[in-house]
Amino acid sequence: MKISFLRTMVVMALTGTVVLTAMPANAKTMSVQIREGQLRSTPSFLSRVTTTLKYATRVTVVEIKGPWIQVQTKDGSKKGWMHKSALTKKHLKLAAGSEKASTAVSTDEQALAGKGFNSDVEAKFKKDNAKIDFTWVDKMEKIKIGPRETGKFLKAGDIKPLKGGNVQ
Repeated sequence: MKISFLRTMVVMALTGTVVLTAMPANAKTMSVQIREGQLRSTPSFLSRVTTTLKYATRVTVVEIKGPWIQVQTKDGSKKGWMHKSALTKKHLKLAAGSEKASTAVSTDEQALAGKGFNSDVEAKFKKDNAKIDFTWVDKMEKIKIGPRETGKFLKAGDIKPLKGGNVQ
């Protein structure tokens, strides 16, 4: 009787340990901090966008590879890689008419801000260079190149991502 009780306790302890190690003790959650965050199939800007997540969506961190974070929505319905610059540790909430509603930025705005370029810098440049015609620049900014077109371009030029990217 003592042996079977001891065996049961050992099995329960081992099972509990396995269950505890399978799930992180404190799964890290983050929020999407841009207007529309792109979930990608692999950790690369050249990989396929599988879906998008809206500003303030809460996600659980699954894995981290350099500047890329694999995340999953709380309900488990969406999973993919997102660049760390699109995420924040803050718990964001978006309410109609709230001040936070104006903090959502696009992916393009975020990328430019990361390079030190923002609307203030643009306004100053236009003021200092009033004779420059920005018509074509404005038109070019509106051109959107999708993942399929990007993939065709990369294949045609025999360009291969260094790591993590899937050319479509």
